[in-house]
Amino acid sequence: MHWSKERRGRRARAGLWTVLIAVTACFSALAQGPPGPAGRFVVMLDAAHGGDDAGATIVDQAGKPEPEKAYTLALSVKLRSLLGARGISVVTTRESDVTMAATQRAEIANHAKAQACLSLHAAMNGAGVHLFISSLAPAQGANLVPWTTAQAAWVSRSVALAGVLNSALLHAGLTVSVGRTALTAIDSMTCPAVAVEVAPERGHELESGAGLDDPAYQAKVADALAAALLEWRAEGAQP
Repeated sequence: MHWSKERRGRRARAGLWTVLIAVTACFSALAQGPPGPAGRFVVMLDAAHGGDDAGATIVDQAGKPEPEKAYTLALSVKLRSLLGARGISVVTTRESDVTMAATQRAEIANHAKAQACLSLHAAMNGAGVHLFISSLAPAQGANLVPWTTAQAAWVSRSVALAGVLNSALLHAGLTVSVGRTALTAIDSMTCPAVAVEVAPERGHELESGAGLDDPAYQAKVADALAAALLEWRAEGAQP
């Protein structure tokens, strides 16, 4: 990971500076607040799994098994297109079927200084969209924080982001659940970060609802996520 060194200078007033400090492989960046009105708004999309890591097995409505990694990449591509059309800068962790370590995903997010980071997943269990936030306890930003718990300084913002996502998904008529869990990649991210796990519209009863391979269902989820991120950008621009 490439980190910038803390600029030299006289003591800055508390709360007015947010600089990314130099760290070793075991440390992460100083947490920073949301961008001002003139700030560049960036979304990081992380298509989970890839390459040697196929993820879960997803069975489509025809009974054909497909790897989770294919669904997450397809959602990332669709969402990136929607956001780009709305003038939002997007950084992705992968654009093809490649193997990526959790540390690589966090490095990309932190280097991008993203204002929203979504880790995209797919599952057969449950129904609708599951949102997960890091289970780390909220903590104040510090000059040096352990790499594996960098998200602690961002948990409150991540909870707020999950709230905006939840509202947009519910407004679209989707079933949504929100929880907290240990998230290896997200725990090392210095940005508002949420894992978005998409399940069939009616869980295992695919004959009673849309499966993950349903184009209309995919578009519905992607449109709702894009709408949420537009709202998040607007809220983040407030003084």
